[in-house]
Amino acid sequence: MLALQGAFAEHVAALRAIGAEPVEVRLPADLDGLGGLVLPGGESTTMRKLIDRWELREPILDFAATGAPIFGTCAGMIILANEIAGGEAPVLPLLDVTVQRNAFGRQLDSFETQLSVPGLGAEPVHAVFIRAPVIERIGPSVEVMAQLPDGRIVAVREGNVMATSFHPELAGETRFHQLVVDIAMTQAG
Repeated sequence: MLALQGAFAEHVAALRAIGAEPVEVRLPADLDGLGGLVLPGGESTTMRKLIDRWELREPILDFAATGAPIFGTCAGMIILANEIAGGEAPVLPLLDVTVQRNAFGRQLDSFETQLSVPGLGAEPVHAVFIRAPVIERIGPSVEVMAQLPDGRIVAVREGNVMATSFHPELAGETRFHQLVVDIAMTQAG
């Protein structure tokens, strides 16, 4: 659990709710021995600065290269995108997507909805959108996990890396977290 800024406490609670033992990552050494990593929502510019200040960029990229599952929500999606609309430099370019920051408007334009995510089962996912990004473009190896009724892409997966525009952890939704744990357990052997 990247615990530099943002809603990491809610992700810690979601992971504990499914029986996982989250580790709060603040320094490169904190990645040692982890099975996966969650990048929370928050403020992506601040997260970028803190990732660089604590020299986490290369260690996280190396960690991802091992095949360990990575899951980013909201700002975490922006951090994982290989392209950010408007020309901002990518931070951890692990997803072949282009994201538009704050695509739904200001804080007052936040909303909640039910989404179909077939890869997580028949029951809809309760999604909380707060100043959320949206995916404008996906690469050929990116799987769309969820879209809004108007077709905007809000959840993706590319290999071991997943991201959502929304905050499942704020809705008590743990199926994305369970998928991270399941991938980590499969890799552990």
